[in-house]
Amino acid sequence: METSRPREIIDYCLKPLACDHEAEAYQETYRRLEHVIKTYQLIIMRDNKPVTVDFSAMPAPLTINEAAHGMD
Repeated sequence: METSRPREIIDYCLKPLACDHEAEAYQETYRRLEHVIKTYQLIIMRDNKPVTVDFSAMPAPLTINEAAHGMD
C-alpha cells in the first residue's frame, strides 16, 4: 500500500490497535502524527524529492522473550 495523504497514513498505521477514536489519548496521538507527517511532507516538497512508503516492504516485528532473558 502506498499513500501520501496524512490522514490515510495515520488511519492505516493505527488500525491494528482498534482504538476508541473518541478517546482523548487517540485524538492527541492522531494530532501529533498528523503534524509530523505534514511537516515531513513540506520538507520533501521543498526539496523536490518524492518519497514513497511501501508498507508491504516493512521488516517483520521483533519479538523479545523477556522470560528467557530473566526480565520477568
